[in-house]
Amino acid sequence: MTNLFKQIYVRTTGYSYTHMGRLFLRLFVGVMLMQFGLRQLYHFDVAVASFPSVLGMTPEASLIVMIIIEILCSLCIMVGFLTRIMIIPPFLAMIFAEHYLLSQADMPAHLTTWASPVYTPMLFLGIFFFLMLVGPGKISCDYFLSLHFIHSENAEEEELEEV
Repeated sequence: MTNLFKQIYVRTTGYSYTHMGRLFLRLFVGVMLMQFGLRQLYHFDVAVASFPSVLGMTPEASLIVMIIIEILCSLCIMVGFLTRIMIIPPFLAMIFAEHYLLSQADMPAHLTTWASPVYTPMLFLGIFFFLMLVGPGKISCDYFLSLHFIHSENAEEEELEEV
């Protein structure tokens, strides 16, 4: 029984599945962000009526840009293509969304409850920041393209360990 406990303990604490974890997080955040874009695209007429104008654009143009960001960047993040670059547009969009939600809130930010919609952009910002720090992992197009570029230059794969 003690041996079984030791094996279970080592398997659950000693092994790390960081690349699988990054893949899961990329897929999760991509699907979550994409569903916002698809809903806005499907209900465009309703969404444009309540969408704010951003950076001097009309509400229609702002919504179109947001839909493109949410769908295109989500696809790239999910497959791990140009991940760190493709995180920047939705990261900035979530900053704008957070600012808009806090400026339109009926109560001060420190009195918001956990069910308030102001937390959604913050959750996305946290996940995007984490993915920018750690990168897409080895289960991504970025990694396989990096391998291709390194092998085409007859370089060693140790360069990827720094990434």
